[in-house]
Amino acid sequence: MPVPEGGADDLVVQPPHHVTWLVHLDRAMWVGGVRGLMLQALHPLAMRGVWQNSDFRRDPLGRLRRTADFVARVTFGSPQEAEEVGRRVRDIHRSLRIRDPDTGRTHRVDDPELLLWVHCAEVTSYLDAARRGGLRLTDRQADRYLREQRRSAEYVGLHAEDVPGSLAEMRAYFAAVRPALRVTPEAAAAVRFLLWPRLPEDLRFLGPAKAAYLPFGALCYYSLPAWARRMYGALPEVPESVVTAALHAFRLTMNSLPEHVHRRAFMPGTRAMLAATGERLGAAGYDVSHGLRGLRDPARWPARVSRSSGRS
Repeated sequence: MPVPEGGADDLVVQPPHHVTWLVHLDRAMWVGGVRGLMLQALHPLAMRGVWQNSDFRRDPLGRLRRTADFVARVTFGSPQEAEEVGRRVRDIHRSLRIRDPDTGRTHRVDDPELLLWVHCAEVTSYLDAARRGGLRLTDRQADRYLREQRRSAEYVGLHAEDVPGSLAEMRAYFAAVRPALRVTPEAAAAVRFLLWPRLPEDLRFLGPAKAAYLPFGALCYYSLPAWARRMYGALPEVPESVVTAALHAFRLTMNSLPEHVHRRAFMPGTRAMLAATGERLGAAGYDVSHGLRGLRDPARWPARVSRSSGRS
């Protein structure tokens, strides 16, 4: 299989030369994912949409794994796979409604303002967790990551031009939306669930280690912006330096796990998709002998791609 003219763009949504590849293969993403759910919960309508239309209360980690599947498919999947999962998500959202008990009004789950909030809370959490955990990205690279994530936003039904594509634009977005945020009873309960969740059936083998989850859940909570932690007030404050050190330790430990071990945390369909991506890229001339994570190194790309692509 020849390497396409644009690199691997015809094979995978976000090719190895994208900054997204660095961020989304970093194991700090697990902290970012839970942090993102905690942050998203501060929007009353967004939280009520989750509360009223999902099994979040019974299986909060299941929701995290489904989110991980979506992110993986719109990152490492083929354009066709990403279009398929995006269409499925849009179809589900289109049929769902949110009842606001404060006003008595009914809202659509696919309201662009709600979709934008969920997207921004999610991608900033991934980026912040990875950078604070030790992933070395310049501000220019961080801007590029946010621009690349506009494509992910399109899969859920947003227009790229309406999505913040730089750190400055993202800061402006959060400053504008913060007055609408508050801790509803649902949001407070969501944080409690995320600090001590039920394990999904296929992860019950981790049961003896569940006590270790509380420090992980606390790490996710403490990685929230200070203003969000002040709103929740769920745990006593600790020095920021302690949180940063803990993120570094978590990231170092998780990044040391072999890829086949780490993938057990994903749903079977996600694992199969990632394996297929490795096969496609290997056939196209990428050196996948060290797995997808090995492709963070441009030396493992085909020579033509290495010469023409970069992450600056």
